[in-house]
Amino acid sequence: MSGPGRLGGAEGIERVLCFAAHPDDLDFGAAGTVAAWTAAGVDVQYCLMTDGDAGGFDPGHRGSIVAMRRREQQDAAALVGVDKVHFLGHRDGYLEPSHEVIEQVVALIREVRPDVVLAMHPERDWDRLQRSHPDHLACGEAVTRAVYPAVENPYAYPHLAEAGLEAFKLERLWLYAAPRSRENHWVDITEQLPAKVSALRQHLSQHPDVGRMEEFVRTQLAAKGREGGLAPGRLAEAFHVVVVNGPDTIAGF
Repeated sequence: MSGPGRLGGAEGIERVLCFAAHPDDLDFGAAGTVAAWTAAGVDVQYCLMTDGDAGGFDPGHRGSIVAMRRREQQDAAALVGVDKVHFLGHRDGYLEPSHEVIEQVVALIREVRPDVVLAMHPERDWDRLQRSHPDHLACGEAVTRAVYPAVENPYAYPHLAEAGLEAFKLERLWLYAAPRSRENHWVDITEQLPAKVSALRQHLSQHPDVGRMEEFVRTQLAAKGREGGLAPGRLAEAFHVVVVNGPDTIAGF
C-alpha cells in the first residue's frame, strides 16, 4: 500500500486501534485520517500510554493536569468520531518499551482485534527532533514489538490466552510521526481539516498560542500533500504503512 489515498485506505477496514504516547499526539499526527475512517463507518479506538502529566505551561495546573488532559483527549476524540479511549496511565517522560508495557499492548490488541494498528514511529527523526520525544519512540517500539511476534504467538504471555485473549495475525501496522524517508502512504484530509483543527483546539493546556499552532499544522499538511503527489492545494497526513501479514507472508511466529 503506497501513494495517496482518499479515505485512508478505509476499504476493507472495519476496526482500528490507535496508540499514542501523550494526549494530543494522535490529533497532530492522524486525526484527519481518523475522521475519514469513522465517517466511512470504521470503528476506531484510542489508547494513550501516558497521562501527559509533564505537559502544559501553567504552574497552576499541576494538581489537575492529569484529569485535564484526559478530558481534553476524550473531547478531541469525540470530535473525530472516536468514543472509546483507553488510558494505560504511565508517567509522562518515563515510558519504556518494557515487557510490562508490551504485555498491556498485546492484551489490548488481542481484545480489540483490529484490522489496523496505528502507532507512533519507533525511529528518530533527525530533521525535526521534536517529533521524536523519547516517549514517542518508546510507544512505537513497544507497539511494534507487540505486533510481531507477541500478538500472533500463542506462547507469548500465555496467561493472556488462558484468560481468553487468543492470539491472532494482524494485517497492517500504520506508523505516524515517521522520518520523511520512511513515509510511503499519504491520506488526503482536506475535507477533514475542520475536524482535525477542532480536535487540536481541545488541548488548550498545551497551546499557549493557538493561532501559531494552527498555522504550523496547516503548513505541515500542505507540505505533506505536495510530497504525496496530491493535487495542488490538497492537504495530507503521511504514514509509514507496514504489511505485517499479507497474502505472501509465509513466516510463522
